[in-house]
Amino acid sequence: MQPLVNHVADLSNTEIKRYSRHLIMPEVGIEGQRRLKAASILLIGTGGLGSPTALYLAAAGIGRIGLVDYDVVDETNLQRQVIHGISTVGINKIDSAEKRLKDLNPDVIIEKYNVPLTSDNALELFEPYDVIVDGTDNFPTRYLVNDACVKLGKPNVYGSIFRFEGQLSVFYAKEGPCYRCMFPEPPPPGLVPSCAEGGVLGILPGTVGTMQATEAIKLILGIGTPMIGKMLLYDALDMSFNTIKVRKNPECPVCSKHADEVELIDYEQFCGMPAHDRSNFSTLEPEYAGMHEITVHELKAQMENANGDVVVLDVRDPHEWEIAALPGTLRIPKGDIQQAKNAVLAGRKLYEETVLAQIPKDKTLLVHCRSGKRSADSINFLKEVGYDVDKMYNVAGGILAWAKEIDPKMPTY
Repeated sequence: MQPLVNHVADLSNTEIKRYSRHLIMPEVGIEGQRRLKAASILLIGTGGLGSPTALYLAAAGIGRIGLVDYDVVDETNLQRQVIHGISTVGINKIDSAEKRLKDLNPDVIIEKYNVPLTSDNALELFEPYDVIVDGTDNFPTRYLVNDACVKLGKPNVYGSIFRFEGQLSVFYAKEGPCYRCMFPEPPPPGLVPSCAEGGVLGILPGTVGTMQATEAIKLILGIGTPMIGKMLLYDALDMSFNTIKVRKNPECPVCSKHADEVELIDYEQFCGMPAHDRSNFSTLEPEYAGMHEITVHELKAQMENANGDVVVLDVRDPHEWEIAALPGTLRIPKGDIQQAKNAVLAGRKLYEETVLAQIPKDKTLLVHCRSGKRSADSINFLKEVGYDVDKMYNVAGGILAWAKEIDPKMPTY
């Protein structure tokens, strides 16, 4: 493959010394290092994947790095988002990242975009950059990144992580398939949990993010074989790497069109989740329309004045109950409720033969999870098997809101 960046920039004597281990490699050399300095890369997200990617791209001498993120650093980030630290908790992630990157390499130019990525600004943000690196943790943004890259003819260095598994590919419609050749449509709401719900091994994004940085540098230099038309599947528990082929779909809903015909949309309505990784969840999403919601203060009052007509249902997983739990709650994981609902609707089991029998239909249900998403899904599941939606209430913010507003001594995660 030809180098993605053909223009070059001059190197100072200080830079020649800094990058000496690159310069003595014939595959890079001084010409390659000048390409790296002339290159520009946009990172979508400065979290788990964006942290190692940004660090190694800055260390490698990429001349200009753009950071798109509008979140702030939280203590729960530090288990995996290694670009941040205790000293930057509470400040904008892009400011925290800039501080660390400038300390690592003061010559790199950092462009900061403290905004959510949307269909209105994606093209404007992407256009000045040679390579786009997707370090997000949600489907709406992944689909938007793909579509914008296809429209602009940019390579999309893709990575994803969940629990102990990671994926890596380069989606570049000029040379091969795009993301939607492999995944034409977003998954249905509630099918795939986020890392905030399912967890992630802290080391995993370091592995995948570093590989994303590697792919970006290979594209710029035109060396090796990029992951175009391939996807790497990584299992940290088995320490196994498998590669599968990804073929270009001649009927792809995006890259089979002429670039001028590609229209950007915001995918939240299809994916059933907001296009960010923050904890709070709003039931204003379309599939939760009409659902009742209560605050943790209202929940506390209901629990204190309960007369037997109210049941508080905790739909988190058992290992989460061990971290923190409200006393006297009925605890049934969302996954068990979903399986029971599916079995009843398919006629495989009677209602009384499932965990649903533990959840009374004649009482008011106050349903909570970690932040509000799984509890909202669970209410919809119960509605499908005959529960009265007017007697079910989703606890806004979940147990995280309880810890923040009611019991500051409660551990959060």
